[in-house]
Amino acid sequence: MKTEAKNAKRRRATPPRSKSNEAAVQLPLDIDDASASLLWTGAGSGGERHSAPMVIVQHLSPLKVTAAYESYWRFAAERQHIFFKRAKRAPQPWTRNSVLSTYKFTNAYRASDRVSQYLIRNVIYRNDLPGSNTEVFFRIILFKLFNKIETWRMLEAELGPITYSDYSFERYCNVLGRAMQRGETIYSAAYIMPPGSSAFGYPSKHQNHLRLLEKMMKDQLPDRMEGAGSMQTAFELFRGYPTIGDFLAYQFATDVNYSMITNFSEMDFVIPGPGARDGLRKCFQDFGGLNEPELIRFVADTQEHEFERFGIDFPSLWGRRLQLIDCQNLFCEIDKFSRVAHPEIAGRTGRMRIKQKFSPTNEPIEFWYPPKWGLNERILSGAFPNEVSGDQPNAGRSAAGVNGVKAGVEYGL
Repeated sequence: MKTEAKNAKRRRATPPRSKSNEAAVQLPLDIDDASASLLWTGAGSGGERHSAPMVIVQHLSPLKVTAAYESYWRFAAERQHIFFKRAKRAPQPWTRNSVLSTYKFTNAYRASDRVSQYLIRNVIYRNDLPGSNTEVFFRIILFKLFNKIETWRMLEAELGPITYSDYSFERYCNVLGRAMQRGETIYSAAYIMPPGSSAFGYPSKHQNHLRLLEKMMKDQLPDRMEGAGSMQTAFELFRGYPTIGDFLAYQFATDVNYSMITNFSEMDFVIPGPGARDGLRKCFQDFGGLNEPELIRFVADTQEHEFERFGIDFPSLWGRRLQLIDCQNLFCEIDKFSRVAHPEIAGRTGRMRIKQKFSPTNEPIEFWYPPKWGLNERILSGAFPNEVSGDQPNAGRSAAGVNGVKAGVEYGL
């Protein structure tokens, strides 16, 4: 009897979905009536709308979630469906969700974003540039300090091949300084790089950041990275440098890990950034005794269960699960998404609007991932996409069998 009572208590911890919610449901604002943005529409339920269910997950103590928690999973799937539709050059609209079609959001997988793709293919894995750890590390950090494709291209155009062996502080400063004088933006708006003046003493950010890179190289950081036994150690090595906080250290460690310098699992370690911390608080009313990194790991570990529980068709990245870095990024994106879809749920910062509007880029991308992931062979073998939306009966068939699209060619995102 005690066992039955205990099992019953566990079953109550995650309440079953009502019959009206067992049908496929959409993200908020998938419906034509924008005034119903706080409600969920159940397909096959006669058009009636139901409040998003409160779900309590048993852990150390109950994890209490909000309506934004279900949106987290639906957002991840919808954003990935958009990724595949755009990759297949499907005509617009790519989504019925008014928030996703209006505002700019990153991909569900960090490595699929345009800047990450450029870093992997055009900065790290370059047959025409030296492939030593020292040279690859130099290129990665130089690119990531500015995190802007146009800045890298300008440096290449002005300086020729980017190599540490040919590096000159004066030459690089002159090129970057002239670009600023022309009114060009040399830094990405994706995240803010601290100016570094207090650490290095220069009036311009780019001067301080070049000195920061020089210090890393003089400290033989590429070799120390290669000898790091874990991603956390790599994170701590970056964290020890001036102007680099937790967020940047984790991002840099992830970027270096795309190369052959390190080979850590992206499930080893996670540090939430400011946006992800806001997203966590919007999704969870009660953390159930877990800290923020543990919550992200909980989400990553339970992704298959939650997609199935919510009846969501999630198209993975050619079989690759969402990693900790991806789940962290998705919490940052759900923070932004919730400002419009769930304005009643307050975050830490109190921000109520999304700044960047969506504008499609016509420049094509040839999707290519770190070779050690084993995804490129799947793409080139014709498995593109391996999973598509539920209305595609040929999911899993070769690329040539899905709307005539071939793998390994360029797609505009």
